[in-house]
Amino acid sequence: MSIDPSSIPNFGGQPEPQETGPAGPVIPDQDLVKQLLEQMELKYVVDDEGDLAAPWEQFRTYFMFRGEEEQQVFSVRTFYDRPHGIDEKLRLLEVIDDWNRRTLWPKVYTHTNDDGTVRLIGEAQMLIGVGVSLEHFVSSTVSWVRASIEFDKWLIEQLGLEADAESGDDEKPGDDQA
Repeated sequence: MSIDPSSIPNFGGQPEPQETGPAGPVIPDQDLVKQLLEQMELKYVVDDEGDLAAPWEQFRTYFMFRGEEEQQVFSVRTFYDRPHGIDEKLRLLEVIDDWNRRTLWPKVYTHTNDDGTVRLIGEAQMLIGVGVSLEHFVSSTVSWVRASIEFDKWLIEQLGLEADAESGDDEKPGDDQA
């Protein structure tokens, strides 16, 4: 199975691929996501649990498959690495509630670690067990990746974290890894 290149939205000006994809529904898998990430010119790693991850400087986006057969879900989950203090949690909740009201994805929530630091997680999911159109899968995945990047930029602006952002460019993953 290959991705129809015309179905990939412009993401960083990648060249136009040549192959075409299947006409009917497909059941996406990790190899398809790897191919999509390569066509988007995004670096990725496979973690110890077998999940794909695209690492940026301030966050990591995971591409995970969960569930069995007809109930299988494809999840794009972004873990934002910037730590926030527990005393900032109320303000964070207000800000992410605003984001969640205004946008379709990623839906963002907080996670409080045992040491009291608060981290943000963004998530979008798609039921894929019975198959989906390849075009829908590709456009949704690309949109979710873009939205994850946009959320980080938006959060920096909302919380006045511009000084943090000046330490690196979050446009492409993998710049900080060997």
